[in-house]
Amino acid sequence: MKIVVIGSVAAGTSVAAKARRNDETAEIVVYEEAEDISYSVCGMPYFLGGEVDELDTLIPRDAEWFKKRFEIDIHTNHHVKAIHPLAKEIEVYDKVKGEGTRETYDKLVLATGSYSLTPPPFTLDTYENVFHVKTMDNTKAIDTYMKSNEVEHATIIGSGYIGLEMAEQLTKKGLKVSIVELADQIFPRIDADMAYHLEKELQNNNVDLHINDKVKTIKGEGKVEAVGTENGAAIETDLVILAVGVRPNTVLATEAEIELGETGAVKVDNYMKTSAEDVYAVGDVAETFHRVTGQPIYHPLGSTANKMGRIVGDHLTGGPLEFKGTLGTGIFRLFDLTVAFTGFSEKEAAAAGFDPVVVHNIKPAHAKYVGGKELTIKGVADRETGRFLGAQIVGPEGVDKRIDVFATAITFKATAEDLFHLDLAYAPPYSTTKDPVMYTGMVLENARKNLPVVTPKELVRLQDKDVPLQIIDVRSPKQYEKNHVKNAVNIPMLDLRKGVADLDHSVKTVVYCNKGVTSNTAQNLLLNIGFLDANVLSGGNTNYQNYIKSQNR
Repeated sequence: MKIVVIGSVAAGTSVAAKARRNDETAEIVVYEEAEDISYSVCGMPYFLGGEVDELDTLIPRDAEWFKKRFEIDIHTNHHVKAIHPLAKEIEVYDKVKGEGTRETYDKLVLATGSYSLTPPPFTLDTYENVFHVKTMDNTKAIDTYMKSNEVEHATIIGSGYIGLEMAEQLTKKGLKVSIVELADQIFPRIDADMAYHLEKELQNNNVDLHINDKVKTIKGEGKVEAVGTENGAAIETDLVILAVGVRPNTVLATEAEIELGETGAVKVDNYMKTSAEDVYAVGDVAETFHRVTGQPIYHPLGSTANKMGRIVGDHLTGGPLEFKGTLGTGIFRLFDLTVAFTGFSEKEAAAAGFDPVVVHNIKPAHAKYVGGKELTIKGVADRETGRFLGAQIVGPEGVDKRIDVFATAITFKATAEDLFHLDLAYAPPYSTTKDPVMYTGMVLENARKNLPVVTPKELVRLQDKDVPLQIIDVRSPKQYEKNHVKNAVNIPMLDLRKGVADLDHSVKTVVYCNKGVTSNTAQNLLLNIGFLDANVLSGGNTNYQNYIKSQNR
């Protein structure tokens, strides 16, 4: 059997390596258009920022290594011009020799990846200081440019993974950094109330933000000297990084009339088979599906690509592996914050047909008396069944292990109550007695049953609609005077039993403290003395004030 793979970064090399591990008799050939293979795209910002010293550490293996280790022929600088599924042939052009040839196959794997978008008015060919951060060639070019030119100010277009990682790294390198983001928030992948924490972190590190804006004009001949935005900002710059997203590289698939999916990526089944016989697609070029709903999604990440490659390599050589879907899990660092997410947001859960219940949980990652710092967790569950659906976390520590627990829970169809019953490791340097994961599950389960929660967004909506409300601040008078929820009355927790005597037990009541713990006790008290509709403000006054600031910036 002859296996031909087109592309050799995360997915393509994984196909080849797994196939060889399973079968010593197969002929395995890989074609790569670029010079480098099996490199870390995710590590590129950290090399450019100086956190990674040597570029070669991002390229751990070359074609010669694969030949010696696995007896796999990897041909770099070879451009595959066309594929012919009926004839089981591909057309290949050797860029070094300037020669073309045809190659036959028994099984063909497309690992052609994705390409970065270039938003107008930018063009890569016109300006020498405009770059993507997608390939090793991009990284080498940026590094060379920064070493050969005086670069003091960088402008980043877009605030996704790469945009924010580059903002962090270039700031740490000593550059002044500006971000221009088309959406009305930083990092549109997460909810606006959580993204506000990222906005504050960027501002705390002197990153210049232009949100809900886009570049309209460019000043400079051959080199961008300044950009003008639609909202009237003029940004002088020495370097421009385009980070507005990627699209699947489906040129070969489209020309061969291979079916694309709803997302625009190549449609595949659980074994990554395409609509063409004996042709597979893996990595950024392939469509995936959501683990919870089974609906198509596009989730281009190196971890997913590696997994897909391993599955195809196994399947081609008689193995049982099949793709189980993804949750859209992601994580990145932004200065002193870690940002992570998995599963559905509130909006996504509603769009998928669930009735979402949402809570904000502000808890230290481990015991405060040994230096624990606070996490902000936004959890989502289905109101009817209690199934846990998603989480977003922002905080300086302990984010990674919590998001992995949440992702595992969703994978195995855990309910919110199941989260509370997890037997998680506890010691003061590592957790709290009720770990933030457990507490999130507990509050979600309470909220969907008999202890309802109102988010700041929902509270503001109710007030804007003039719905009759009683809002009670159970903090101290000093805290209340510093800031409080609009129209709230201050009745400290110790005075609550007597202080609510004159309130209407039938009117919708919202109670809050600073972060949510004391207000839960207050809510139980109100319900026990006859209040018919007592609600907790999710995340307390801290979360409310952040929400208001995010709406008024």
